[in-house]
Amino acid sequence: MLASGSAIVGSTMLAGCSGDGGGGDGGDTDSSDGGDSDGGGSETTNIAIVSSPAGFDDNAFNDLALEGLQTAAEEYDISINQVEETEQSQYQSVQAELAQSGDYDLIVLVSYNHTEALSQNAPEYDDQYWMLINDHVDEPNVAGYTWANHQMSYLAGVLAGTMTTEELSHDDSSTTPDSAQVGFVGGVDGSLINAFERSYVAGAEWVNENVDVNVGYIGNYTDTDTAADIASSQYNDGADIVYHAAAAAGRGVFEAAQENGRFAIGVDADQSQTLPDFQDVILGSAVKYINEGTREVAIGVAEDNWSEVSGANTLGLEDEAVDCVIGQAFQDQLPDAVDQNISEAKQAIIDGDIEVPCTAAGCN
Repeated sequence: MLASGSAIVGSTMLAGCSGDGGGGDGGDTDSSDGGDSDGGGSETTNIAIVSSPAGFDDNAFNDLALEGLQTAAEEYDISINQVEETEQSQYQSVQAELAQSGDYDLIVLVSYNHTEALSQNAPEYDDQYWMLINDHVDEPNVAGYTWANHQMSYLAGVLAGTMTTEELSHDDSSTTPDSAQVGFVGGVDGSLINAFERSYVAGAEWVNENVDVNVGYIGNYTDTDTAADIASSQYNDGADIVYHAAAAAGRGVFEAAQENGRFAIGVDADQSQTLPDFQDVILGSAVKYINEGTREVAIGVAEDNWSEVSGANTLGLEDEAVDCVIGQAFQDQLPDAVDQNISEAKQAIIDGDIEVPCTAAGCN
């Protein structure tokens, strides 16, 4: 479990692992430069990235955001300072401290949890470039990037809605195809995660209007035990498959799937790859390529092209920025109806024939 209330500051080497948060309370701020680059010029571009409350090593959007910066650093002379802060109440001061230092060309803020603090800090530090993930602040020095969470979650619903009435046995897990029941476990019960929930339900109902969807919320993004308890209750009530939108806490859903002999759907990254111990139960994952967004903004700053990346940016299916991918253990193992339904739904969303419900920033 991540320690709360302290910013853990460290550097990331280009070949280092995602989520290496360093140590110490407000610890060292040494940074490591990226390799030389023709595109980056002779000056190093200094970037700080501040985590969401889930922290790094979440095998989801924090690690993906960091990965994009590391990829940019393979092409440009970029130094990355990784700041882990899991207390939202500290974001205003952490952001201000980084901006006041004058050390950073770009400060990347992972998740909408930073929005309120940035609303104060962006105009206060108007010569500082900021990137905000999953929301936007209307200031010229902010690049707000949101991904169409509702679109990818709709496809996750299509996957779950299809498989709940299909017979599947894999290792110790199986479905009960005589009933149509699935589940959803969210982190914080608010507009962002509500968008995941409602679109997932809509996708499942698009496949089968009689499907039952059990819904539960943890209240945070770190409590794996509560996530496991909620998912276990849903499995006990008859759910074949549970989709989570709970960041690091989602691991608990996968644990519950294994314990109950059922299946699950991951989020943000292909979690059958990032959490291989649960490959046997992860049918698929709703993915968003956050790494491409952070890479794009980092390169924009390195090339002095802020105007090309700033403002509000929403990326979805049409941009090939979100998707629903099948888990590694289930490649070519699922019935043809899965590919057919996902492909049909995807095209219908792009064409505007399916209107996906949404309740948060990034809806389109």
